Amino acid sequence: MQTFVVLGSILMAVAVAIGAFGAHALKSKIEPDKLKVYETGVQYHIIHALGLIGVGLLTDRYPDAGIIVTGGWLLAVGIVLFSGSLYVLSLKRVRLLGPVTPLGGLSFIVGWVLIAIGVL
Repeated sequence: MQTFVVLGSILMAVAVAIGAFGAHALKSKIEPDKLKVYETGVQYHIIHALGLIGVGLLTDRYPDAGIIVTGGWLLAVGIVLFSGSLYVLSLKRVRLLGPVTPLGGLSFIVGWVLIAIGVL
């Protein structure tokens, strides 16, 4: 499905820009432990954006596997919840976002499981 290839590509571009911002603009502005949290967000963002591109390619091979599409949307939600919350938590003192991060991780896990089931 072209949607996932485009979405994944856009999210990859965003991840590279966010990663460069962290490496250059934030390195001297936030504490090392906060920078590590930020970098973790970037790492998961990149991995799952690439996963979305893969989902797009899989949907061409398995056009009747709607479960793969659902898994792809869960990867996208995971990027927003997991990586997005880590970006905010590393830059701001917003405690309310702490519980959001595990929900993003759960979205990643369920998404990957659904993708595997769809391929099987």
